[in-house]
Amino acid sequence: MKVINNVDKLKIGHKIFNSRLMLGTGKYKSAAVALNSIKLSACEMVTVAIRRLPTDINNDNSSFLKLLDWKKLWLLPNTAGSQTAEEAIRMAFLGHELACQIGQEDNFFVKLEVISDPKYLLPDPIGTLKAADFLIKKGFTVLPYINADPMLALHLEDLGCATVMPLGSPIGSGQGLTNLANLKIIIENSNIPVIIDAGIGKSSHASLALELGADAVLVNSAIAQAQEPEKMALAMKLGVQAGRLTYLAGQMEEKNYARASSPITQISY
Repeated sequence: MKVINNVDKLKIGHKIFNSRLMLGTGKYKSAAVALNSIKLSACEMVTVAIRRLPTDINNDNSSFLKLLDWKKLWLLPNTAGSQTAEEAIRMAFLGHELACQIGQEDNFFVKLEVISDPKYLLPDPIGTLKAADFLIKKGFTVLPYINADPMLALHLEDLGCATVMPLGSPIGSGQGLTNLANLKIIIENSNIPVIIDAGIGKSSHASLALELGADAVLVNSAIAQAQEPEKMALAMKLGVQAGRLTYLAGQMEEKNYARASSPITQISY
């Protein structure tokens, strides 16, 4: 349901967010660039691959996590690198342990990724369903990364997932939203937030996702691999805001013919 902008919040699980832009933390040239990009994006949730982190960040002064302000940011641990449901489940529990180390003891969020295909990096639907079912029963807030499969999205919603995160196009490709038909169906049918993840390469891609009615986007490579990541982070912030406002405003109906913008009849003022 459309709402006026000043009360337009994003709710995932028990958390409420003002920003509809989420950022990944990999591939940046330096920690300083990553920190500046996160700040300029005004995002409130960042995702971090558990597999790449030390088991005890408090005793690791080089840990990137220690540089972030966790009073303003919410950690979204992800199970990237997991090829089976069992690996993903193990990573999810480690993710919660790391959340506790930064003072977010009530953080049971997990971005669920099960990817057994090393070439195209496409998520495994069967492994994702299996892991999601187990983790939800254990009290996790599960955000599953999936192909743009409308039926799979419905099955995951029925299981109790907090969101679905369909890919816009192959991860890291920057191709944008290449499967619009299925993404539109997922958005139309979903009763939980839809977050477009993977494939976004520029701010217009992010804006289009929000214009379609997606609730948020998650971006990493487009910012981290831009020539000037900080500028791209700001562009993504503005693109998401513009796309959401366009959706809330209600776009004019498209027509197959021209219509004068200054008619001489039917003037109401």
